[in-house]
Amino acid sequence: MIKVENPFVTVGYVSEKYFCDRENETKRLIKEVVNGNNLTLVSTRRMGKSGLIEHCFRQKELKNDYYLFYIDIFATKNLNDFVFQFGKNIIRQLKPFGKKAVDLFVNTLKSLKSDLTFDAMGNPILSVGLGNSVNLNQSLDEIFEYINKTDKPCIVAIDEFQQILRYPESNTEALLRTYIQQSPLNRFIFSGSQRHLIGEMFISPTRPFFASSSMFHLEPISLDKYIEFAQQHFSNVSKSIDKEVISNIYQKYEGITWYIQKILNKLFDMTAINETCDITYVEPAVKYIIDSFQYAYSEMVFLLPDKQLKLLIAIAKEGKATAVTSSNFVKRHHLVSASSVQAALAGLLEKEFITCEENRYSVYNKFFGQWLISNF
Repeated sequence: MIKVENPFVTVGYVSEKYFCDRENETKRLIKEVVNGNNLTLVSTRRMGKSGLIEHCFRQKELKNDYYLFYIDIFATKNLNDFVFQFGKNIIRQLKPFGKKAVDLFVNTLKSLKSDLTFDAMGNPILSVGLGNSVNLNQSLDEIFEYINKTDKPCIVAIDEFQQILRYPESNTEALLRTYIQQSPLNRFIFSGSQRHLIGEMFISPTRPFFASSSMFHLEPISLDKYIEFAQQHFSNVSKSIDKEVISNIYQKYEGITWYIQKILNKLFDMTAINETCDITYVEPAVKYIIDSFQYAYSEMVFLLPDKQLKLLIAIAKEGKATAVTSSNFVKRHHLVSASSVQAALAGLLEKEFITCEENRYSVYNKFFGQWLISNF
């Protein structure tokens, strides 16, 4: 069992011990894929989609009977990036299965042979540099040929799947849908944080992925479960934390897992053995976290056009902003005009500084939103 100094993990997945609840969600996800369904997992960013997938991949129902591949495509810019990310992650995740499993995949990748190198231990590495040019259809053919001929079925989780909508190749959705349709024995999990985009991809009858998977919206972990989880981990090392503290940060950050974990991580660090963390600890903990990001936040606003920055500050101050092009909103925040707000809004959405849910706009990064309010 892996042991960590601070039980409130903020990066990646460590083990079941440090994973809060999600019992029902775990059962549902496993049940869906085991019963032959593809799955679309949707929530706001930092709610814990990646952690849930990793947690499910550690369960015996999946890890013993499937090859499990997790691919994060958030940083990909085009289909070429997607292909290499897919191939690199398959190699990385096959390594624990030994040389035979890796060799089977490597020998299938005829189109990428020139980009395969080996480290000092003889492990294959798919090395990719800018300007690589391959036959993308051939490479996808080879990757799907591999997952279709493995000795047990594969589950492929593709995180931030809505990113393919930004690729310059106009046929990416249809192309991937075709490959996935031709892979009937394998299961696919499509994870996304931009709900309106993911919803459109899988619910609209005019789109290639229409009705191709079960839809699963990931809600916040319940407050009661978080209280139990946090108090237990504090108690394990002779510390304690008031319920009021957990409830306060849960409500303020809308139950979003990463923010709660980040603050609990700092509160755990601030609380001495045999002491109790009470509500007075919260403000300095949050201030410490936000101050640690100050340089990055300053750089972000420096790069924003003036009209976008002013609108971003206005949305931060509103918290949940509605009717942002109305004359009242424009006047209240001393903006130029409704048309300039509309243009700035498009830019902020494109850059993912803000998000829109049910016609309400908010700053994506809640710590950044607090920093903006304090500094402007």
